[in-house]
Amino acid sequence: MPTFRKGRNIIHFAAYKKHIGLYPGPQTVEGFADQLNGYKTSKGAIQFPHDQEIPLDLIAQIAKRSYKINTKQ
Repeated sequence: MPTFRKGRNIIHFAAYKKHIGLYPGPQTVEGFADQLNGYKTSKGAIQFPHDQEIPLDLIAQIAKRSYKINTKQ
């Protein structure tokens, strides 16, 4: 699974038959819960279905937040 790292894991992603999985971790998913209402989520994962437009701006915000959380000293 492709992973962005900077000393430790920041965010993972993977393509599946019906969705793209984004794995920013539980703290980030919780922080964006209100913006993820239309998507299937679990403790640390978000599913973006192929039959819907991919919310690139939201994914960018999630990635930035995950970076901040996972690179704290």
